[in-house]
Amino acid sequence: MTSTPAPEVLRAPLVVEFPFTRSLGPVQSAFLTGLRERTVLGVRTSDGRVLVPPVEYDPVTADELRELVEVGTVGTVTTWAWNPAPRPGQPLDRPFAWALVRLDGADTALLHALDAPDPDAVRTGLRVRIRWAEERTGAITDIACFEPYESEATAEASPHSGGFADPVTRIVAPARLDYTYAPGRAQSRHLTALAEHRTTGERCPSCRKVYVPPRGACPTCGVATDEQVEVGPRGTVTTFCIVNIKARNLDIEVPYVYAHIALDGADLALHGRIAGIPYDQVRMGLRVEPVWASGGRHPDHYRPTGEPDADYDTYKELL
Repeated sequence: MTSTPAPEVLRAPLVVEFPFTRSLGPVQSAFLTGLRERTVLGVRTSDGRVLVPPVEYDPVTADELRELVEVGTVGTVTTWAWNPAPRPGQPLDRPFAWALVRLDGADTALLHALDAPDPDAVRTGLRVRIRWAEERTGAITDIACFEPYESEATAEASPHSGGFADPVTRIVAPARLDYTYAPGRAQSRHLTALAEHRTTGERCPSCRKVYVPPRGACPTCGVATDEQVEVGPRGTVTTFCIVNIKARNLDIEVPYVYAHIALDGADLALHGRIAGIPYDQVRMGLRVEPVWASGGRHPDHYRPTGEPDADYDTYKELL
């Protein structure tokens, strides 16, 4: 147990990305199918307001809404913000404005991109129209963007059945976050040790608990931690779950077991996959050890050591 100087804080690009499929109710289905057909639909509330984009329940009264109406494809900018550096996946690959546009016949505004040469060309009250995507599939991206268009407001909301051939009933919604992650000094020390196939934590100077992975401060006492403690490598399964759904891009056959493992000398359980034993033989108290993948920074999985199971009293505080 030693106190060591902090290494250089690590930094690395991190991407969190996952698509999910969602089904559409009758209102959203009609709205997105309408966009595919170059038609913008809203929904009328009991007090006569027209909401675009439409929702299935009135945000004021919570009444169910089903009366669809068609609105114009020309509208007015109600507010806006300039985007000087578009990110990958945004509507335009050059500077543009994010704008709230109230389409003619609507009482609420739709958020989308406004293609303008510079911020001086954008203002509240600017008249704009939809620029449709060349290929439309039934998604909000069927509106490629808005563009300035000088005209008087003429369109009014008119009833629409919402009926289209081959309606869109579900969509795949992508979600992505990409950023540079800096784990801080405590976790940088921990990750540097893992690269050497060692697991380290930090001890609280007050309660004397050892936290793995360390966070730089004791979550119980609120004091800084800097005493380095090497733990494990063996540990005890405290609790676990059986995974039956195969994850995309993860080459692990289901079912498999993911567990909380209390490493010897640690006062906090960490996560790890259990292998080398049939999934239905994994149990609380099972003694395990890490198996390191070639060149891996983290253990690939944990396997049974062959030792007798740990007594419940030795890990009951770590569940």
